[in-house]
Amino acid sequence: MRLRIAGEVAEALCYLHSSASMPICHRDIKSTNILLDEKYRAKVADFGTSTSIAVDQTRVTTKVLGTFGYLDPEYFRSSQFPDKSDVYSYGVVLVELLTGQKPISSARSEEFKGLVAYFFHCMEENHLYDIVDAQVLKLGRKEEIMCMANLAKRCLNMNAKRMLKNSF
Repeated sequence: MRLRIAGEVAEALCYLHSSASMPICHRDIKSTNILLDEKYRAKVADFGTSTSIAVDQTRVTTKVLGTFGYLDPEYFRSSQFPDKSDVYSYGVVLVELLTGQKPISSARSEEFKGLVAYFFHCMEENHLYDIVDAQVLKLGRKEEIMCMANLAKRCLNMNAKRMLKNSF
């Protein structure tokens, strides 16, 4: 079910970025902005911070909008919002779906307050399955879990040019 939800959110973002008559950047992709209907179909919601943007442009903003823990670090540092910064936020959602953990937590060690840093650490140390939610481990296949983790890793790539090249 989590894999299907991830796919439906990816389809929605792909539509917003590529198929809408004027591409739309959501700018606040996070788990609480993904609604599930009675059949657990995902719907992306809350377009309050969204903006339309011309293809292959970057928008400079005077105020960084979005939710801490989901913000693309490049956007946070530069206030320049490339149209694929939503992809970074989607990567955070993927990690949430895999782990069942929130993006920022005081329960983790001081070194890894952020889920993204903790996820990368576990991936590098070959301990991914240590942080994957027990229900995902029980019901999911290892290949699917690893595929989803690798997709999340690509979405979370901090090199903006590389992220743009590898998105969707």
